[in-house]
Order: sequence, then structure tokens, then C-alpha cells
Amino acid sequence: MKNNNLDLDPKKLLVNLNKYAEKLQRYVLVISFVVIFGLYGFLVIQISTATQQEPSQEDITLQLSTIKRLKIDQESIDKIEQLQDQNIVVQSLFESARQDPFKE
Repeated sequence: MKNNNLDLDPKKLLVNLNKYAEKLQRYVLVISFVVIFGLYGFLVIQISTATQQEPSQEDITLQLSTIKRLKIDQESIDKIEQLQDQNIVVQSLFESARQDPFKE
């Protein structure tokens, strides 16, 4: 086993770093492409896993429990249906308004 004496002199470290930087300058373009495509691939994988994830049943019930639903009693429903059946003109107005709401 070699016994390399590590010299941590800042001047020598700077010289060594400059040597390595000169060697790496040739490959800056290749390294940057690899890094960019690596990040792009990582993002694509993260997005695909996020879009395929389904909510759990607990999440669904929690969201449904926060929704306040309207409660209409059966008597009111019968009265509305009776009024709708009695007034044919109003019913036709509702139908035409549903089909073309901007028509007067």
C-alpha cells in the first residue's frame, strides 16, 4: 500500500484544480447535455408517477365529508313537480332557456 503524503497547501490545491479544469473543458458540452437530459428524465418520471397515483379511500371520504349537501324534503319535491306539470308555458320557457340561454 502506498503512503501518499497529502499536502493541503492552498497554492498546490489551486494548481491541481486548474489542471483538472483544463482537462474537463473538453467535455463541458457533453457533461452539460448529460446533466440536462438527466434532470429532464427525472422530471418526466416524477410527473408520470404523480399522474398515475390514485387517492386513497380515506382521502375520498374526508373530501366528501367536508361537502355540505342540500337536503330537500319529499313534500317540497312533490310541490315543485306539481307546479312544473301544471304550467306548460313555464316548462317550455325552461326548456328553451336550457337549449339557448342567450336567446330572449
